[in-house]
Amino acid sequence: MTILRSELLGTRLRHLLDLLDGDVAAVYADLGLAWFRPRFTPVVRLLAASGPQPIRDLAEAIGVTHSAASQTVAQMVKADLVTLSPGADARHRIVRLTRKAEELLPVLDAEWAATTAAAKEFEAELAHPLSRLVDEAIEALRTRPMRQRIADAAPDLFG
Repeated sequence: MTILRSELLGTRLRHLLDLLDGDVAAVYADLGLAWFRPRFTPVVRLLAASGPQPIRDLAEAIGVTHSAASQTVAQMVKADLVTLSPGADARHRIVRLTRKAEELLPVLDAEWAATTAAAKEFEAELAHPLSRLVDEAIEALRTRPMRQRIADAAPDLFG
């Protein structure tokens, strides 16, 4: 059986993310921040701009699931970048930047500006802007999830 590259969409997308995140992580290492993860930056920037936030609001603002935001915040607590405190009720936890994170802001802002410029240059080399395609793909899957598409393609599979 031959597997076509077009059939490996998920695998290829993970590889693309590995290439992008791997190089951004290498930049952090070059800056003496080898322990800092690319996924931390949107959280730090949002909290710096908007102040303390519940995890749910962070997730919505940066466009990830609540679970993904919770995992990232847990890693950031271990790295002493954020603290958690109780919110209005037991279900809410409020995320706040630590002094350590605040001290990193000038470096992170400069890295963010450079990464944004590099991403725009990268997208200009493509036939279609990747960010637009990703947004379209997310919306298409919100409208009709992949699970439904698979079930429609093979109704006997779920018979």
